[in-house]
Amino acid sequence: MKILISDELLTGVVTNQFELEISTEAITAEELIQTRVLAEVQNYNNKLPEYFSGLIEPSESEKTLNGYKLKKRQVIDPEKQVYVALDAFQKNGFFMLVDDRQIDELDQKLSLTETSKISFIKLTPLIGG
Repeated sequence: MKILISDELLTGVVTNQFELEISTEAITAEELIQTRVLAEVQNYNNKLPEYFSGLIEPSESEKTLNGYKLKKRQVIDPEKQVYVALDAFQKNGFFMLVDDRQIDELDQKLSLTETSKISFIKLTPLIGG
């Protein structure tokens, strides 16, 4: 099923929005973050566009209005990005809302439907690899 993912600021302004393919209705917060990060890194690595738009800022990049611009176009390490994202979640670098309910733990089970709304609210810059 496809789920709508939104990146938002604390003010509620949506900065990025896309659909994410999820293979099951029952998923943990950790699996959702991992699925999201792996999908956006794979999408970037397949095309190597000028800008990376994702949850975690890759290392050796700068934030721009269009996303993160890497100093040189290069493949991003997906495992490192997942590690940084999970670490950031645990350190309150961002939080997640699923159907307007805050998710507090990585092992928290989520029951998703095609109408579920998932929001990632970034609190601090997230820098990865």
